[in-house]
Amino acid sequence: MTLNNGTPLSQGPTAGAARMPGYAGTLAAACGAVFVAQVANALPASLNGLFQQDLDTHGSQLTWITAAFMIAVVCFEFTFGVLGDRFGRRRLIMAGTALVAAGSAVAACAPTVQVLWAGAALNGLGAGAMFPGSLTAITSVTRTSRERAHSVAVWSGFLSAGAAVSPLLGGMFAEIGSWRGSFWVLVGLALLSLVLTWTLAKESKGPAGRRLDVPGQITFAVGLVLVLYGAVEGPESGWTTLPVILSFALGACFLAAFAVVELGADSPIFDLTLFRNRAFAVSSLVAVIGMLAFLGACFATSMWLGPAQHQAPLRVAVPFLLLQGPAFLLIPLVSRLLHRVVPARLLTSGFALMATGCLLCTRLDITDPGLGAFIAPALLIGIGFALTVSSVTAVALDSVPPQQAGMASATTNMLRDLGFALGPVVVGAVALSRAGSEFSAGLQGAGLPSDETAAARVVAEAGGPVAVNSLPPGAPGSAAHGLALEALGSGFGTAFLVCGIAAAVAAALTAFGMIGVRPHQTPENSATTPPTDATPPRHGAPEPAAPAR
Repeated sequence: MTLNNGTPLSQGPTAGAARMPGYAGTLAAACGAVFVAQVANALPASLNGLFQQDLDTHGSQLTWITAAFMIAVVCFEFTFGVLGDRFGRRRLIMAGTALVAAGSAVAACAPTVQVLWAGAALNGLGAGAMFPGSLTAITSVTRTSRERAHSVAVWSGFLSAGAAVSPLLGGMFAEIGSWRGSFWVLVGLALLSLVLTWTLAKESKGPAGRRLDVPGQITFAVGLVLVLYGAVEGPESGWTTLPVILSFALGACFLAAFAVVELGADSPIFDLTLFRNRAFAVSSLVAVIGMLAFLGACFATSMWLGPAQHQAPLRVAVPFLLLQGPAFLLIPLVSRLLHRVVPARLLTSGFALMATGCLLCTRLDITDPGLGAFIAPALLIGIGFALTVSSVTAVALDSVPPQQAGMASATTNMLRDLGFALGPVVVGAVALSRAGSEFSAGLQGAGLPSDETAAARVVAEAGGPVAVNSLPPGAPGSAAHGLALEALGSGFGTAFLVCGIAAAVAAALTAFGMIGVRPHQTPENSATTPPTDATPPRHGAPEPAAPAR
């Protein structure tokens, strides 16, 4: 997340100044809020298998559960930042927390997957408000760069902890009762966070003058949703079907309109002129590609262990400790490295580790339910992610002059979240397309009884190999279970390969695209306190890098 979504920061008091009133309470409330938001984000990871069984879902429907959350975050993140500056960050956090509570209640009661999508989208809207609101709230009550760095590190720790704990939460409640119980726990956590924010957090607003970019917001949101709809539905509906073609065409038109609107906007949510800077353009591109690789690998792992192998949710959660845990455990190390090593080198190394881990995943055997083979790949991906998640913002900030640092950080953060949104969509499209093709080709020569072949074909046409793989023994078409499992293994193996290639491309772009680039030098004391209501912003003060989801 960015610190203030592009708002310039003001020169703060000296390092010896006392803490501002409300610092401890605001920090506690903000950390609780971001923990809840991240739990809502990561909770479905260990539950996809149960969603498939209980709600009778197929592949693309499972993709939409994750995509609905991230699309809501990406589409409205900048707008929520402006709303927080205008109407108050505490109000924004409380509104977002209330949305997460409502969305989790909807998910807990969902009778169908479509209702679960609605709950995920509400959770995404809430988290999209809580992420920028919580971070700007704590930076508004810090006086010095050292104090702010400490508060951001604590905030980052709670964010990473939420990502690591969430799959375990889902797995434990699925083991002792139902997956719905984990969402009810999330409702309780959200309500507790709402009370903490109301009672402890200090209200703050941004400087006057920020305006909503309504045309930009509408064209971007509609265009992104249409393009992602085509990517999600293409593998099962068919890439040449009219709805898929229309969604891509209309989405491209809306995104083109968005670019035109932003170039002429007085207060754009996305400053396209920043991409004239080669170093910033490279860092932005690798933010999308690299984060696509990471969350794509996470989604592929969830689908491999859940809907494909039908493993217990608690076992599904184990690899996610290795995927998400290093980002929490290595915060102190990465913070020190960012001060001692060129951030571009950390970024290159992190993407290289992620690529290695993803490529090792292509050697996994879908018929082997053991988790041992996941340890090394998941750990490499997790360590690589820990090195890249903060470095990508640092590289972007190093590439622009101080007066553009705020917008550069905000833009990089949004592009990083766009990569997170694209990961499950791209992985789902690649894996399900490949699995569907292999299953159809293999079914013809499988030598199964004609009635079993016909039944399996009907089931596959309706829900793909995921549906055939989930048929109970003795059901019509269940004889093709092994064929469907192998097809899913091939499909998600290909998806891991795509993630590995994406991470390798990001590493290469960072290594070679930054050749000859010198970071802009800024005064050491320029990254200090954000403006309060009584302190006008000092244009030209850069915004420091902040960790992201």
